[in-house]
Amino acid sequence: MRKKFTFKLKSLDIECLESIIRKGNSKARVIRRAHTLLFTHQGKSVEEIAKLLKCSKTTVQITRQKYQIEGLEGALKEKKRNGRPPKLDGKPKAHLIALSCSNPPEGRSYWTMQLLADRLVSLELVDSISDETVRRTLKKTL
Repeated sequence: MRKKFTFKLKSLDIECLESIIRKGNSKARVIRRAHTLLFTHQGKSVEEIAKLLKCSKTTVQITRQKYQIEGLEGALKEKKRNGRPPKLDGKPKAHLIALSCSNPPEGRSYWTMQLLADRLVSLELVDSISDETVRRTLKKTL
């Protein structure tokens, strides 16, 4: 038989969670986590909470575990994620911008994104790069 998961929130935590929900200024994820903790405090099961909040059971379980391990702050906030480092930065990015402002190759009236990508690879500034990455980089900088 499954053991029922119970824990009681501190009165300060309850006030803080209710304030987050009442104000509605927080991100949707934070509000959902606040609801999860309050519903758990009320004795609702994982399945009931997941159904009420229209999220997965795993989301409910993780939020509850984080509260027990890290406290209220850890349960509500997300840790920083390490993203993939940018393909173009520093010297390759400067080269791309200089190339796009220079005259296009002979026989062409303008630089295409694919031409710029191919030129960066031929200059051995990057191993490989897509025309979409070139487009996004230029859009952000120019």
